[in-house]
Amino acid sequence: MNFEQFSLDPRLNAGIKGAGYSTPTPIQQQAIPVALEGRDILGLAQTGTGKTAAFVLPILQRLTKGQLRQVRALIVAPTRELAEQINQTIVTLGKQTKLRSVTVYGGVGKMPQVDALRRGAEIVVACPGRLLDLIDAGAIDLSHVELLVLDEADRMCDMGFLPDIKRILRHLPTKRQTLFFSATMPEDIHTLAGSILREPVTVQIGIMAPVHTVAHALFPVNEGHKGKLLMALLREIPTERVLIFTRTKRRARNLAEDLQHQGYRVAALQGNMAQNRRQEAITGFRQGKYDILVATDIAARGIDVAEITHVINFDMPDTVDAYTHRIGRTGRAEQTGDAFTFTLPGDEAMVRDIEKVLGSRIERRRLTGFDYGTATVAQTQSANKPAGRRDQPRNDQRGTSSRQPAYSSRYAQPAARQQQGRRDAAAR
Repeated sequence: MNFEQFSLDPRLNAGIKGAGYSTPTPIQQQAIPVALEGRDILGLAQTGTGKTAAFVLPILQRLTKGQLRQVRALIVAPTRELAEQINQTIVTLGKQTKLRSVTVYGGVGKMPQVDALRRGAEIVVACPGRLLDLIDAGAIDLSHVELLVLDEADRMCDMGFLPDIKRILRHLPTKRQTLFFSATMPEDIHTLAGSILREPVTVQIGIMAPVHTVAHALFPVNEGHKGKLLMALLREIPTERVLIFTRTKRRARNLAEDLQHQGYRVAALQGNMAQNRRQEAITGFRQGKYDILVATDIAARGIDVAEITHVINFDMPDTVDAYTHRIGRTGRAEQTGDAFTFTLPGDEAMVRDIEKVLGSRIERRRLTGFDYGTATVAQTQSANKPAGRRDQPRNDQRGTSSRQPAYSSRYAQPAARQQQGRRDAAAR
């Protein structure tokens, strides 16, 4: 099957070709024809399956006819990063059309978004909080919305947006087409879908199971040796783009700093960062300025980088769903990827739950040559420079200060770091 069989507008076919799409993914094959018929859709699919294009193409097709410069399609997403990813897909696929889209989210100034809405747009991609602010201020008119998309509805529920979604729905026409996408279907999401969808067609792709192109491995380790194991692992494995997940914002920031001191091109992505810094980190990672991105779960929503070869769970996720979303960042678009997870003795229950979803036991690995018993700092200070990209040495990237040790873990030796800090203070 190819995209031409959807009988899309020639301008959209040009956008598809320009984006490098060739064969529709399974969710695109199932969802696009139904959406083009004007039917409501309940889409059940994990990340990395191509669902963004599955709803963007029908939206663009519908809006190529009819009134311009009024909001006719609303896409609601849980995070700023996902909103920007969706908007970029709209821009790419609709490049040959006259259609405009506007992103609406918090963390940045409101007036540029208001000005963009005043200039006119057919599509708005919004996060719930800022959208409600603009509704309350009378800065956006949703009375002409013909098509609503709720993307990653389960994550919006996890983030506490369910009351906001219900408020937004009250400002939309009751006669509309609704596309509802979620990776999981907990009871509250099932209830919400039942209340807003009319005779929906269910499109289900690999629900609750990670994409099949990802290989999984566990690395049992104790908490104090995690940082050293990560450094050793990065030296040993051939990588291109690596996404590392941590449980907290502080750990994401600190781990990124440790990696930078080791000479890696790395950026952090966490919720306390200003939006321009978050966007710079994502853009830099996508364009190859950074080879490693260290992120928290919420901040990483919406990262769409096809070249991610490895996802490393520095901290075990709290839920099976979170594991699915994390490792879905690699193995995208039928490419292969690896998911490595550092596990502590107390993680066994979560591991068993993940294995139930995968339907098989995950391989346990030990890194050859790494001393799991003592794992001293000296053992992490290899004479070899970190490789960064696959088979590409990065000798020119090292640059530690005279007072900064080549590797200083924030996790294994807090006392040593405090002593170093006191010495540094005395020297100053």
